[in-house]
Amino acid sequence: MADDTGIGGAPTPPVDGTTAPVPNDEPGLVPDLATQPVTELVDLGETLLVQAETFLASMLRPWNAYQIGIVIALWALAHVLRTVLGPPIRNWMGTREGWPKWRMRILAVIHQRLRSIFFVILLWLAVVIMREFTWPSRSYLLGIIATLATAWLFVVFATRLIRSRFLRRTVRYGAWVYVTLHILGLTTDAARLMDRAALEAGEFRISLLLVVQAIVILGVLIAVARFFTVTTSNRIQTNEDISPSMKVLFVKVLQIAFYGIAFYIGVKAIGIDLTGLAVLSGAIGVGLGFGLQKVVSNLVSGVIILLDKSIKPGDVISLGETFGWINTLGARYASVVTRDGKEYLIPNEDLITNQVVNWSHSDAFVRLDIYFGTAYGDDPHEVRKLAIAAAKDVDRVLSFKAPVCHIVGFGDSSVDYILRFWIRDPTQGLTNIRGNVYLALWDAFKEHDISIPFPQREVKMLGGEMPKASD
Repeated sequence: MADDTGIGGAPTPPVDGTTAPVPNDEPGLVPDLATQPVTELVDLGETLLVQAETFLASMLRPWNAYQIGIVIALWALAHVLRTVLGPPIRNWMGTREGWPKWRMRILAVIHQRLRSIFFVILLWLAVVIMREFTWPSRSYLLGIIATLATAWLFVVFATRLIRSRFLRRTVRYGAWVYVTLHILGLTTDAARLMDRAALEAGEFRISLLLVVQAIVILGVLIAVARFFTVTTSNRIQTNEDISPSMKVLFVKVLQIAFYGIAFYIGVKAIGIDLTGLAVLSGAIGVGLGFGLQKVVSNLVSGVIILLDKSIKPGDVISLGETFGWINTLGARYASVVTRDGKEYLIPNEDLITNQVVNWSHSDAFVRLDIYFGTAYGDDPHEVRKLAIAAAKDVDRVLSFKAPVCHIVGFGDSSVDYILRFWIRDPTQGLTNIRGNVYLALWDAFKEHDISIPFPQREVKMLGGEMPKASD
């Protein structure tokens, strides 16, 4: 029976290409397994370098040089067309006032890429003409450049859907590299090269190929999730049958759902095992219990506020010294804008635990009270009529909720009254409407000789000596 030894007793490599085990007494006959990935990486790099040298050498052939010259000339012609036709097209766009915004945005993107569009059209015209009148091999390079330019232009228009500038550029450059390698037939070699560039620690292995795949897949999925989130949110915001608080809740739930699904699909597509996240979730739970109590409390309080509809965007509230209307309801805080333009970010927990005055919770009607006094010599019946009539003449004071005026006491210097009236627009301010009513009272009282007294004191000087105090 034949043995498995070769010349000099060295083991013969197996047929399947694997490395046979090295005897303990001859460790130097087979390369170290630790250096095998590096060797393969170097060999692959040398192969790609040889292919690149071959491609550059082919550029020196006459017809390839002619095709490169044609490409440069067509690019210059496209630049001239962009310079000549760009301003008239922009002026024509300015006359399209009744068009929807999405159509105008498309036109703006097309106007920005006019040079590339002209270049692609001219390239394909040149390819068609050369294939019609010359050998196909003499337009081969021109066809590759036309295909690359078309793919790059398509990537530019496709990535415009991504609003994040950083994410849009990342996806665009990655897509450009991929389509270039695919058209040139180098995707397999590039994938092998990036897969060999990896970090390994035990069973953990992360390669450059995995990182690139993760960036591309997650970027595309997040862009799609953002598109669906924005589209659905706009439809919810324009639905008049849904209350403002429920609109905010639906939008938040949709954002969490879409982005969560995108992240889960992206991680599974990359091939990362999610079972290891169980330990991470436990650690996050411990962190929430100790260090993120306020954050979790604000998140839960925000959900409660949205569910019970106690506070909704547009409501006018008072919390301590802060008076304003709710601008937005976030996951952690509520934005309250005051009359002087200040925007307070109030944590949701404070809106739950503290006493909040909601001036427009059930309806927008608000009653305001002002106090004043008149002299004892003035008829109180006439004063009440004048006060009610003056309040009715002020703008913003509701006429179907008639103002009322009552005597509330007899003071040291005046008869004290209270005037009550209603408004329906507290967002327009409370101090200004009180001031207007006071001015109306002043004008009415001055016209009818009603005096507004002020405290007076009389000082009497006694003549003679002051009596002495007795013992």
